[in-house]
Amino acid sequence: MSASSDSANPALSSSTNQAAAMTSRPSDNSVVPNRLPYLSSFAAEVANSWLLPDGVVDVLFDDAQKQEVLRHKLTQQLITYGYQLVCPPMIEYTESLLSDASEDLKRQTFKIIDQLTGRLMGIRADITPQILRIDAHHGGAGIARYCYAGDVIHTLPSGLFGSRTPLQLGAEIFGCAALDADIELIDVLFAMIDSLNMSAALHVDLGHVAIFKRLAVLAQLSENDTEQLMHLYANKNLPELKRVSQALPMGEDFYVLARFGHDMTQLLTKLSDTAQQDTHIAEAVNELQRLKAHLQDQWQCQVSIDVTELSGYHYHTGIVFNGYINNETQPLVRGGRFDGLQSDSKQSRAATGFSMDVSRLLAHIQLDQPTVVVVDYAAIKSAVDNADSTQMQALWLQVDSLRQQGYRVTMPLDADDCPAGVTHRLNLIDNQWQLQTV
Repeated sequence: MSASSDSANPALSSSTNQAAAMTSRPSDNSVVPNRLPYLSSFAAEVANSWLLPDGVVDVLFDDAQKQEVLRHKLTQQLITYGYQLVCPPMIEYTESLLSDASEDLKRQTFKIIDQLTGRLMGIRADITPQILRIDAHHGGAGIARYCYAGDVIHTLPSGLFGSRTPLQLGAEIFGCAALDADIELIDVLFAMIDSLNMSAALHVDLGHVAIFKRLAVLAQLSENDTEQLMHLYANKNLPELKRVSQALPMGEDFYVLARFGHDMTQLLTKLSDTAQQDTHIAEAVNELQRLKAHLQDQWQCQVSIDVTELSGYHYHTGIVFNGYINNETQPLVRGGRFDGLQSDSKQSRAATGFSMDVSRLLAHIQLDQPTVVVVDYAAIKSAVDNADSTQMQALWLQVDSLRQQGYRVTMPLDADDCPAGVTHRLNLIDNQWQLQTV
């Protein structure tokens, strides 16, 4: 054993430790370190624990009331139009929730593990796939109409200031392939917006994914070429689109879509003879023209057309539309054609629908000014102290009557208990409870 080791000499080790302890002991003038560091950081930890994730906000007070009023009013209106209200669950197994979902929707969906079965579940990011499941089991072969309103959760916000927890409200029609179904939905949507007495105007942007899909089939495009064109359309990159199109079969037609896809009359004259003579393309163009005319005639709506709007290409099958309030960059409402599924025959089932984020409407509506009533605390205390049951019984009857009329009535718990915005006070005058303006 080495004699140079401190552990070999207990006395030396002990004295050395004592000296180290003495030198490490703080002097009277030194700052004593905090032996309970968690106390000093408690306030910061509490503050951090109260932070909400980006894109997640509290809906409070007037906005919370507006949201509930909108949810009730709009769903009731849809019910009066013959739509059946459904309330799907917030979570489902991913096999059903995401079976036919686009890649975008899959990325927007939170996944969790079911502690009962160990299977993978998804927290819904869109209610429409759930309506497909409901219709497949309960819709039958005829026309079915559904409406819904519920919270959805997104992994990422849509847009710079988008919400990750929107309140989604929508309507769907299954079993009708005619344009009449799309027109009905548009009419229901505008009737709902009109009922809100909004000062803001709704601008509608129409598209039709079937035109590009049909051109891709005629040109026998590969999947890579299709995705590249869609990317160029999304970025409005005309110079690059022109260069890429020159190397593709029927390439000029794909360039013409971007140049003249906002004017159906010009589009038909600019397309190649093969495209002009195709019945699918002609029918799609006709549907866009009819729907635009209907919106302008029936609702005096500003309408634009963009047949290169392909954000729902892998999901939608025909007419698509986005509705914008004023100059907002994110649409209030999205809608369009898609395919449902019949559970018995596994045949595709024509469907169309729309959905909106109700919270986007909060800034554009106003509630009626409430009548806020507070009962005089001194009068209540006097009646209680004197055990005057007659006065208290009369008070409860008066308060109940006011509340049934829609008044907000507060029974104060002490002299300082008074709600904000009081408009009236319920006082005891001449042994009678009387409502007086503040």
